[in-house]
Amino acid sequence: MKGSGQGAAAKAAPDLGPSQYEEDAARTTLAFNPMFGLQTNDLAGAAATVMKAMVTQPTVAAKAWMGFMTSLAGIVTGNADAKPDPRDKRFADPTWQKSKLHTGLWQTYMAWSKALNEFVSTADFSAADRQRAQLVSSILIDAMAPSNIMLANPAAVRKIADTGGASLLDSAKNFVNDMIENGGMPSTVDKSKFKLGENIAISPGAVVFRNEIIELIQYAPNTPEVYKRPMLMVPPQINKFYSVDLAPDKSMVAYLVRNGIQTFVVSWRNPTPAQRNWGLTDYVLALDEAVDAIRDITGSETINLLGPCSGGITASTYAGYLAARGETKIESLVLAVCVLDTSSAQSSQFAAMVTPETVRAAREISRVKGVLEGAELARVFAWMRPNDLIWNYWVNNYLLGNPPPAFDVLYWNADTTRLPMQLHHDYLDLIAKNPFVEAGAMTIGGEVIDMKKVKLDTYVVGGTTDHITPWKACYATARLFGKRATFVLSNSGHLQSLLNPPGAPKATFVAGPANERDAEDWALKHPRTNGSWWIHWLGWVQKHSGDKAPAPAALGSTRHPQLMASPGSYVLEP
Repeated sequence: MKGSGQGAAAKAAPDLGPSQYEEDAARTTLAFNPMFGLQTNDLAGAAATVMKAMVTQPTVAAKAWMGFMTSLAGIVTGNADAKPDPRDKRFADPTWQKSKLHTGLWQTYMAWSKALNEFVSTADFSAADRQRAQLVSSILIDAMAPSNIMLANPAAVRKIADTGGASLLDSAKNFVNDMIENGGMPSTVDKSKFKLGENIAISPGAVVFRNEIIELIQYAPNTPEVYKRPMLMVPPQINKFYSVDLAPDKSMVAYLVRNGIQTFVVSWRNPTPAQRNWGLTDYVLALDEAVDAIRDITGSETINLLGPCSGGITASTYAGYLAARGETKIESLVLAVCVLDTSSAQSSQFAAMVTPETVRAAREISRVKGVLEGAELARVFAWMRPNDLIWNYWVNNYLLGNPPPAFDVLYWNADTTRLPMQLHHDYLDLIAKNPFVEAGAMTIGGEVIDMKKVKLDTYVVGGTTDHITPWKACYATARLFGKRATFVLSNSGHLQSLLNPPGAPKATFVAGPANERDAEDWALKHPRTNGSWWIHWLGWVQKHSGDKAPAPAALGSTRHPQLMASPGSYVLEP
């Protein structure tokens, strides 16, 4: 079907709930990570390590226990003066401080949590075992919060009384619905409030190229002149593309278009077991076809390329492929929250849980099924940040009987896709082979990849609180590109590092050439700037976008006509 190229009318997205949900989702979403999940026995093994340490290190355990008992004595006698952290929303209700019973509950819980954390931090563990112990203890601590218990949660009890018990019925309905529709996990979003192309992913544009893996979306300009060299965004394969085009006020697409950048975005097809053999080579070659289409449409010999997280892995692989062939199609490379040197990310709790058995199990799951289900990954990863991604919604849905919130970030995060078996296996191989560091460890389309051959100006973004792609590992990514790399450190988490538009409250960043060996030294030697890194990035992109020319009167070209209005058809496939 041939569309007008204007997409759905660019209506303002409605305000659908409290902004805190959106902030939490952007900070804690785990959907960008495409590699593998954790098995139950991984967590059980970590718990067993903690229990063994308690038995074999009785002095350390006794010290932690005595600290807890001392705190408990103060609580019982009324001499404890601890107060809830004002940032901890679980105990924000005034009853937690006004009621002696509730005060005793949360003080006891916090004292026990402190004792467990102190034991884990002081016991004699290996570095990897300490990371595992910290992860499993954090899961246990979050689960045991008294705010998760209906009769202990003052807001839940109050709502039962205020509604004459109706909230109990609503809670039961939510629970049954989640058991049937959401695999037994608390729903994080009211999906009924969103429709693609109507109140989400609404930037006007058209699909101008399609192959079996990619739909290429070109967005309509809204400035009289545009920069001649276009920008192509390559999103991760594990989620739909529209993380870069949510509500207009935080849409990267809308921001670029408003500032005269010709903008294209890849929309990956959602594979089924029939596409199990699609691997990284297939994705790179499909991307090359899309880039050639952009060059034809815009008349520009080169493009600027952006890839967040695993999309950055694909974009970087493509850059290496072009370098191996001696082809010049990319002017600059932008990588956000992207780890290329897998050896640099071993300090995270997540990385510490990775074992050969974990990798083998993940490989076998996708081999048997033909795909790796994004929903399964999201469920497993949620247990790695349970307070934000599980218990928050447990309280909302099942204790208070509220409907889940309606936010575009949460909707996108729940709109998962699948990875074909071969691509999943190729990603797992990156861990062992580290091909972006080790030249010759990866071959794409018959070309041996050596990233030292990639000579591009590169802009790399990391987030200070990112637990999926730790910022120091992102800094190591920038270092791979040598003196031509700029590194930007945003004061935020994984997705929030990307969704950081001008006007974002409390946003700050540090920017500068990645010219220090040590990431901490780099951070100390460059000043912190208030505001969004998007402004800094825009200036960098504009410098790499060539001269200006009149904006095109229509989208596409003779060879690549408009196929349908954005957001296209691949994004709608279940």
